[in-house]
Amino acid sequence: MAALRQLAGQTVIYGMSSIVGRLLNYLLVPLYTYTFSETAYGVVTELYAYTAFLFVVFTYGMETAFFRFYEKKDRDPKVFSTGQSSLVVSTVVFTTVLFVFAPQLTELLYLRAPEFIRIFALILAFDALSALPFARLRARHKALSFAGIKLVNIGLNIGLNLFFLVGLPAWSGQAHFFGSIADAIYQPAWGIFYIFLANLLASGITLLLLLPQFLQIRWGFDMGLWRSMLTYAWPLIIVGLAGIVNETLDRILLKFLLPGTPFDNQAAIGIYGACYKLSILMTLFIQAYRYAAEPFFFAQSKKEDAKTTYSLSLTAFFLVGTLIFLGVMLYMDIFQYFIGPEFRVGLHIVPILLIANLFLGVYYNLSIWYKLTDKTGLGAWVAGGGAILTLILNLILIPAIGYEGAAWTTLAVYVSMTVASWWLGQRFYPVHYPVGRLLFFLGLSLGLYGLSAGLQEWGLTNDLTLRLLVHTVLLMVFLAVVWWIERPLQRWRTV
Repeated sequence: MAALRQLAGQTVIYGMSSIVGRLLNYLLVPLYTYTFSETAYGVVTELYAYTAFLFVVFTYGMETAFFRFYEKKDRDPKVFSTGQSSLVVSTVVFTTVLFVFAPQLTELLYLRAPEFIRIFALILAFDALSALPFARLRARHKALSFAGIKLVNIGLNIGLNLFFLVGLPAWSGQAHFFGSIADAIYQPAWGIFYIFLANLLASGITLLLLLPQFLQIRWGFDMGLWRSMLTYAWPLIIVGLAGIVNETLDRILLKFLLPGTPFDNQAAIGIYGACYKLSILMTLFIQAYRYAAEPFFFAQSKKEDAKTTYSLSLTAFFLVGTLIFLGVMLYMDIFQYFIGPEFRVGLHIVPILLIANLFLGVYYNLSIWYKLTDKTGLGAWVAGGGAILTLILNLILIPAIGYEGAAWTTLAVYVSMTVASWWLGQRFYPVHYPVGRLLFFLGLSLGLYGLSAGLQEWGLTNDLTLRLLVHTVLLMVFLAVVWWIERPLQRWRTV
């Protein structure tokens, strides 16, 4: 189990920056949803959805291409310098375009001011230039350095948000030193703009902290290598864009498909976005796992027992994911207070989104087949098909049942992509995944959640203390069944 322990250990370390750090960042959600209206928070949700699309364009698959060619070229530093040089040039071009056309984009997207476009252009620029330095840390297994810088970024973002949204309003008008600072710089009309300003400052300082990654290598640009990296990476642009379509298009379409004007519909986007945040534990677990798994999977590919490792990795991931789903849903009485009361009308979509994100994580695990076999084009077809399905189902379901339709679309798309990726993987890079057992564990978690909902519906657990006690027992039942089934299996001892 040495290889699996290595993956688990690095996942924990990366989790320091993504899960633990983002959980701290998650504490900003109550600040936003208790401070701003549903409409204002809808603007925040929408703008970050657009940013997710643009980040894929800004980085155009270069991060994964770096991992692939870094291993292929025996960790040649030219892989980093060539990829980063490409990103510097393209980032300057993309950022300039956004700055120039900011007024037109503001009018097209029904936004409030071109300054929103320009500040996000700078955030994208800093984040794009940071992508390969962070990837280099991961490829060199510098998980602690990676986690440390990520935590600094998150700490800065949290601190600046508190400074702008809590400190300045409280100090404004006060007769002391901080009051004079607040009176000089605080503009109440800026509102949510302070959220974006905090992000910009944190991203800029993070890029400065990554400068040693630029200085530790001899710079050069290899045209032939660059062409090979682009050939490998361009289908990943489709994969990335399709993935963002699947993840964020619903928040954009809600604005235009719901009854009412685009400005009126921003309140629904705010409710949907806030409830989506309640699936954050699943999302952050997936993110931490991906940080560790991508370089780990490439490194394991040369070993004889690689396929066994991949199977065990998916099993371990799935067990933790189902546990997260059950934990969040059984303790929703507590988790619901992380969003403001006006946003809780959408809590019924949370279990749908949790299961959807679980399947997204499974899809990421299964996608190793096209990365190792260099069939990124086929991977693009799977992701592209998911994007088309996302568009079709959202167009049908959102007008019919509102943002609940967006949630069901997310689930249907991720399940479909998982099935397609598994089927293609069995053809081109067959790995024996324990599909039957994994589906049993999923059914068990759904059954226990259904039982908890039924007990409450029948009036047997109306008392909160009793309900939490019963839910804790149900969670222990799930853990006991998993332990009873998985512990005797020899395969856990062979990798």
